[in-house]
Amino acid sequence: MNPAPAPRHSLLEDAQALATGTLFVAVALVLFQQAGMITGGVTGMGLVIHYATGWPFGPVFFILNLPFYGLAWLRMGPRFTIKTVLAVALLALLTEAMPGWLVLGAVNPLFAALAGGLMAGAGFLILFRHESSLGGLNVLALWLQERRGWRAGKVQMAIDVLILLAATPWVTPPRLALSVLGALALNFALAVNHKPGRYVAV
Repeated sequence: MNPAPAPRHSLLEDAQALATGTLFVAVALVLFQQAGMITGGVTGMGLVIHYATGWPFGPVFFILNLPFYGLAWLRMGPRFTIKTVLAVALLALLTEAMPGWLVLGAVNPLFAALAGGLMAGAGFLILFRHESSLGGLNVLALWLQERRGWRAGKVQMAIDVLILLAATPWVTPPRLALSVLGALALNFALAVNHKPGRYVAV
């Protein structure tokens, strides 16, 4: 007897997931920026450009993701792509609005690395489990997991290390070390919790 097909999330469930997941990542980015740190993925690429040029992060992040939507459409399907575009746009808006909503006087850098990394990992996990992502390299990591069986967390971790190294001209060595710790915390959360077949609802 064949098992019943996995139930799909409702539109309301997807909407709250996109809002919650992107909010977690936005707060994590506030912690990282307050501590002068960097992160991985297209988010990290956007921060590198922000630090190097002073351009606002939100628009840069959105533009960097544009080339990846074609891959998402072809490899992951229109449903995944549409929700990813919405999540990316929402994160771009949140990161621009967040300085007016959340002002931090001082943040312990070690706390920022660990709490920010785990919060970002939880945010990505929520999005992944609702057939979405924050675009870019997340799409590539998820596609490799679906097609090659490579763990999304491990693939993302390898890419993140390269991005962290690219940030060295603008991030001091102590902050870079903490950024690596933050990336490890983020990808640890993904590697432990995001495994094929562990969660069936999409």
